[in-house]
Amino acid sequence: MFSDFDYQVVIDSIPFLWEGMQLTFLLTFLAIVGGLFLGVLLALARLSHIKVVSFLAGSYVNFFRSMPLILVIFWFYFLVPFILGRPVGGFYSVLVAFTLFEGAYYCEIMRAGIQSVKMGQLQAGQAIGLTYIQNMRYVVLPQAFRNMIPILLTQAVILFQDTSLVYVVGLHDFLVNAEIVATRENRLIEMFSTVAVVYFILCLTFSLSIRKLQRRFSV
Repeated sequence: MFSDFDYQVVIDSIPFLWEGMQLTFLLTFLAIVGGLFLGVLLALARLSHIKVVSFLAGSYVNFFRSMPLILVIFWFYFLVPFILGRPVGGFYSVLVAFTLFEGAYYCEIMRAGIQSVKMGQLQAGQAIGLTYIQNMRYVVLPQAFRNMIPILLTQAVILFQDTSLVYVVGLHDFLVNAEIVATRENRLIEMFSTVAVVYFILCLTFSLSIRKLQRRFSV
């Protein structure tokens, strides 16, 4: 099967594939930043002593964690332009969908991380006169983030893989660009094998780095 493997097609398509990979990286980075910010807010809301706030945050998390990501992408691809009354483009619609979806998962990671901080740390902050917000900012969250780094990075790897779903709204990410070349040149084996190898190398590298961090933080 690989005797007729055309390496030249892969080499010639590298610039075009790199354009798609740039979109994949950009979308992953922005979704991580937005998801982390939203996740922190949701986690604090879920841990709030105000029942209404905690209930609303919990309902949000349970709703999005029960939905397939591809369905959420379709929702926001059609819903966001309808709400704003004008087209916003596939990229921004997908970015909103990824951010809101990942925020639900990051919320649970954050909540677990915050609850992993010993109560004595929180009480010590209260004893020196820190407010709740100051306690979270200077005492709890720095320790929680340290505990959460491995699982946060694992979720980032999953998000990186999930960005391939943007093909449903016509965005030219790494996978879509590879498919275009494969169809145009009639070289499906070459292009999809290349995609598989690239994803494998990147995800394996991230996974090994995460394992090193887990061993380091477990000491």
